[in-house]
Amino acid sequence: MPLSILHAEPLDAYRIDLTFNNQRRVVVDFAPFLFSHPHPDYTIYQDRTHFLRFELIDGNLNWDDYRMIFPVEDLYHQRLAPMEDKR
Repeated sequence: MPLSILHAEPLDAYRIDLTFNNQRRVVVDFAPFLFSHPHPDYTIYQDRTHFLRFELIDGNLNWDDYRMIFPVEDLYHQRLAPMEDKR
């Protein structure tokens, strides 16, 4: 069974508590990524209001119709690198 996210709960600052389909829970801190990548596609999420507008779609955590998305496997291992834009 492919790894997927079942639940995402925002915590303080830029941390999200993720529960995966194997029941493992991981807290991922997105702040280091957001504040060290000045790319305009990501700087909008430095505003916590925008950051909190994420959705779970097909087991993936994403923002604004895939504007920012991370490979599920990377989130599982707390390695943050965005997926390449496939649009």
